[in-house]
Amino acid sequence: MLLMREESDYFGVIEIPKDALYGIQTVRTIQNLSFSGRTLSQYPTYIESLGMVKKAAALANQEAGVFDEIIGNAIIHACDSLIQGDHHEQFPIDILHGGGGIGTNMNVNEVIANLANESFGYPRGSYSPVHPAEHVNASQSTSDVCHTAIRLAIMKSFQPLFKALDQLVVVVKAKAGEFQDVTTIARTCLQDGMRVQLGETFRGYSQVIKRRVLALEDAVKKLHSINLGGTVIGSGVGAPKAYRDRVVSKLCGVSGMELSHRENLYDAAQNIDDLARVSSELRILASCLLKLAKDLRLLSSGPEAGFSEIQLPAVQAGSTFFPGKVNPVIPETLIQCCFQVIGCDHVVQTTLEHGELGLNVFEGAAGANILDAMVMLEKALTTFTEKCITGTEANRERCEELANSLIPVVVELKEKIGYTATARLVKEKGKEEIKNMIQNGGNERDTSNE
Repeated sequence: MLLMREESDYFGVIEIPKDALYGIQTVRTIQNLSFSGRTLSQYPTYIESLGMVKKAAALANQEAGVFDEIIGNAIIHACDSLIQGDHHEQFPIDILHGGGGIGTNMNVNEVIANLANESFGYPRGSYSPVHPAEHVNASQSTSDVCHTAIRLAIMKSFQPLFKALDQLVVVVKAKAGEFQDVTTIARTCLQDGMRVQLGETFRGYSQVIKRRVLALEDAVKKLHSINLGGTVIGSGVGAPKAYRDRVVSKLCGVSGMELSHRENLYDAAQNIDDLARVSSELRILASCLLKLAKDLRLLSSGPEAGFSEIQLPAVQAGSTFFPGKVNPVIPETLIQCCFQVIGCDHVVQTTLEHGELGLNVFEGAAGANILDAMVMLEKALTTFTEKCITGTEANRERCEELANSLIPVVVELKEKIGYTATARLVKEKGKEEIKNMIQNGGNERDTSNE
């Protein structure tokens, strides 16, 4: 039988599991503001970043004399356990909830307070000598805490995504070198075009990914400017000057990141265009990756009735109906991932548009969707690189056949005798005759403009 404890606030009494580190404010958030089925516990990087912000705040409060060293050290040690990745299950609130992220801040305040009080030998739910609001949240507001922590989380989440993208560029570039001696056909409007080296096509893929990575990296760098110390709307009211002067430098030490205050903290509270830019770059990246994945599906289509210029690795059965059929399931998985990333960006841009007056209360939804997009892309790209690109092979015989089809041959003849004469020959003669003409050096010339 589950043992319970009681906690009370202005709205009444609630029973909470006795061993829960969270408290009544967390439970009220669960009861009143849940809908997505996605909990804060599923965002470990965000929880760890919240722990860093709370630790930096405790260090600054301690030096500013807001509370004594005994209280401060208990909070700091509790924060360390969150930073190390402990207690994720104690964050059951919905990641998406109203109130500008109030449930997130209250959840973390209660967990830290209960951990701190346990270190003094007090039971969970006592909130003494360390109180969630009076001590853990001292000199802070949900606005500057969550604003800062979500940016730390995004910057941290970018690192594994960056590695996945960098590895994709390396592997695609290697394939470009491997395929450089393979001549095939280019297409425009999905119709036959001129000859092209298959390696040049892959070199184009590597270049666009590299360019998008640099653009995304630049957008993420802008998140190093934060508003911690600005409290609710950027005024800093409720935080002593000694705290405000110290807290960002303390967070630099805790996080290992180079951080600074935003130029205008009122602006930081109102406008989340820095998050919107990161999301926009993720969307553009996803669109480019989507194009790459679609190209691979087309180039590998067949094997007998399609382009069949490349062969993708077979990883599993492609059909319950067609024996032996193998489908491009890895590129199709990346394509669906990119659909999701594009959808996440739509949410982020909507939160930017719906910020009102002194505070954008939808910033948490923007941050959560960016984290979702980054995590999905990192996972999908790792699989795409390892199980698709690495094992992709050129169908050299098919590529040679296509390279010597009519239109590439016609393009070569046009360079010798001109556009009009070539067009007339295409209408009058067959491919073999035209190929013979090319081999003989061409025997007609367009004299219409002479």
